Amino acid sequence: MSFHDFKTKTIDLKEQSLSAYKGKVLLVVNTASECGNTPQYADLEELHQKLSGKGFSVLGFPSNDFGGQEPGSEAEIKKFCNLKYKVTFPMFAKVKTKGDGQSPVYQFLTAKHGEPKWNFHKYLVGKDGQVLATFAAKMPPDDPQILSAIATALK
Repeated sequence: MSFHDFKTKTIDLKEQSLSAYKGKVLLVVNTASECGNTPQYADLEELHQKLSGKGFSVLGFPSNDFGGQEPGSEAEIKKFCNLKYKVTFPMFAKVKTKGDGQSPVYQFLTAKHGEPKWNFHKYLVGKDGQVLATFAAKMPPDDPQILSAIATALK
């Protein structure tokens, strides 16, 4: 099993096979529009812009699992991300990241690496679709530890 074996819905509610990301290094993040960590969208976008040409992508999975901080619809989330943070990295439909009804994607991500503890928890997925590392919600995307792990994965 790998991350690439799953299908999910984009923020526009279109079916998307994650096999489209084979060979790329991914930072998978559970996002929320009304969280203290929401400004991380800016850093995530900057990271995506800086490294997307080198085989890297950020993938955003909105979730309302923590403090009800993502109450909006997919259309509202997309509008917020576009207007406030000019997000160009792929965003997906809202998912459950933990507990009953956990999405298959998050079942895979969390199987060996634990469930997210809050919004903006990060899973680093290697080119082969396996989880390489996780990073706490409070750790900013430009933290040297994250950047180093991404650089290693891209080699």
